[in-house]
Amino acid sequence: MADQLGGFDPAPQDLVLTLLGAHDVPRDGGAVWSGGLVRLLGEFGFSEGAARVALNRLVAKDLLTRSRTGRQVHYVLTPRTRTVLEEGDRRIFTLGERPRRETTWTVLWHAIPEDRRLARTRLTTRLRFLGFGSVQDGTWLAPHDREQELAALLKELDVAEYTGVMLGRPATAVDFGAFVARVWDLGDLARRYHAFVEHFRGREVGSDGEALLLRTRLVHTFREFPALDPELPEDLVPAPPCRTDALRLFHFLYPALADAAQRHFDKVTKP
Repeated sequence: MADQLGGFDPAPQDLVLTLLGAHDVPRDGGAVWSGGLVRLLGEFGFSEGAARVALNRLVAKDLLTRSRTGRQVHYVLTPRTRTVLEEGDRRIFTLGERPRRETTWTVLWHAIPEDRRLARTRLTTRLRFLGFGSVQDGTWLAPHDREQELAALLKELDVAEYTGVMLGRPATAVDFGAFVARVWDLGDLARRYHAFVEHFRGREVGSDGEALLLRTRLVHTFREFPALDPELPEDLVPAPPCRTDALRLFHFLYPALADAAQRHFDKVTKP
């Protein structure tokens, strides 16, 4: 993310998943020509070599599947990747949709062994996207009832035997609002919402290609907010300034750019 957004400098692997999630998944996630993906990454400034390395790494991580028809190579999202993207979309498109009041909280403890490091890393990423914050090593807190989501996630990662989960509510005898301010960086969150609005407000496009570039930057940037914003109950902590403006801007621009961006994606990814 450029300017005060922290520099729009996504890894090409992340950008591939954003492009496919925004423009391929809505059409049932068919196979996409490799040459088209390489060209699209080129429009974001990546060399052909870097693009092909990124695609190979996504295959190695079981995030994409490669197929060949004659001399042409195509890629398709794996079921695990589709699940993660769908989960992400649910968080993105419901973020801040209504004011939140006192709610059930979820606490997760885990002691995942060192030889399961990959599962632990994946768990951390998914927990943040579910609104969890790290209290200390191995202890996570979320201002939501996440029992069902956690059950599915722990089963998927095969780490349930190393975890404990508790649901409850904060005690009123202590200042819990001051405590959660140490779990989440609420000052940084407010600055990011403000920077998002300043960066994307008033943007115009003149071509289908520009629409795809802007829409991809928009969603790739906005996708960070569910992992940063726990949506704390507003009777505990006030909502971040500029969140409402950021949500309004995203929900206007994302569909407004959809048709033009999709035309460019389809044009480029056809052999």
